[in-house]
Amino acid sequence: MFVALIFLIGVASNQFVFIKDMTQASRSVLTKGSIEILKKMSGPVNLTVFATSDDANRGDNFRKGLLDFVAKYQREKKDISVSFINPTLEPKLVQELGIRSDGEVIVEYNKRTEHITPPFAEQELTNLLVRLSRTNNKPIMYLDGHGEKNLLGLKNHDLGAFGEQLEKKGFKFSNPDLTAINEVPKEGAMLVIASPQVPVTKPEAQKILNYVENGGNILWLLDENNFQGLDALAQYLGLQISDGEVVDKSSLSFGSSEDISYALIYGDHPVTRNFMLRTQYTDAYQIRARGTYENGWEVSNLIEVAPNGWLSSNKKPLNDKLVFNPEFDQKGPINIAVALNRNFGEKGQRVLVVGNASFLSNYFITSGGNLDLGINMVNWLAGDDQLITIQPMPLKDVNVTIP
Repeated sequence: MFVALIFLIGVASNQFVFIKDMTQASRSVLTKGSIEILKKMSGPVNLTVFATSDDANRGDNFRKGLLDFVAKYQREKKDISVSFINPTLEPKLVQELGIRSDGEVIVEYNKRTEHITPPFAEQELTNLLVRLSRTNNKPIMYLDGHGEKNLLGLKNHDLGAFGEQLEKKGFKFSNPDLTAINEVPKEGAMLVIASPQVPVTKPEAQKILNYVENGGNILWLLDENNFQGLDALAQYLGLQISDGEVVDKSSLSFGSSEDISYALIYGDHPVTRNFMLRTQYTDAYQIRARGTYENGWEVSNLIEVAPNGWLSSNKKPLNDKLVFNPEFDQKGPINIAVALNRNFGEKGQRVLVVGNASFLSNYFITSGGNLDLGINMVNWLAGDDQLITIQPMPLKDVNVTIP
């Protein structure tokens, strides 16, 4: 009976794995974002590691450490394989594949490959898998020249940190000069309009309108109740923006000011479905859109903020902004984003408008789930719905390698 019990325990331990992670940054298990990405990947993932053999006498255990790291992924996706090649024994192969450092890894998935070099953590490898999974390789175009928040900018109000994360997810950027070309290029995945500060010229505005009329996708971020020369586009989308901003005095309990508002309620839409992270906004505006039979838009509300706040009206005195007046103000919650889609061609057309651009700025991008929500928006506009997920978080206690 004792031998039979030991045998059964051995079989059970080989079939089932139970892990309790006690580390500060959950180092021994994958985050939810990585697990969701792996669940959506169909087909095997092959890792070829070019590393010299471990030498325990010198404390060299790179291969063992890598196997332990990849084991976290293999527990969630069984068809991940790891093979090792000693670069000193295969110099010709190393040269052919462009291997430049000891420990370099070639990751292959869906007939696509990419290299990654150590040291790397979960976020780097998961981002690599996302890039290999991406089906849309068209660049993200962004409007520039009118004081927009730049996707490559480093200032607090710019979107450079967001743009850097998009690049890590496999996106590329394009900056078409609409003053010099005849139309918005059709080769782009979408056009980003990030809160122009001066009016867009009439020729440029007409080209953007033509782009949308011909099936182009748009991410439009508004930081004021002014369409800055794009009124015809707003009318085509049935778009309305409030004259006043959202006020939420409950933000004071979080150490913020009244112009900061938070969202925990989201619409039933692929961008926000099952999204439960808190996001933060400043000086947000209410956004509404109305689909018509003529334009064929299907409209979905995405983000509700300030359930205990209100939408302040510009019609009342400025010094009364922080006092709710039922005669002028609208009680919360207030919707600040809409998603529009319609049948157009084979893939359809998608537009997303947010009554706030600052939530993706360098200053706010690390607040709550702002980054996750922004990447979900871009994935949806690019048609990569399968990649809409919670993003993997970087480790808090990453390794320090001292040479």
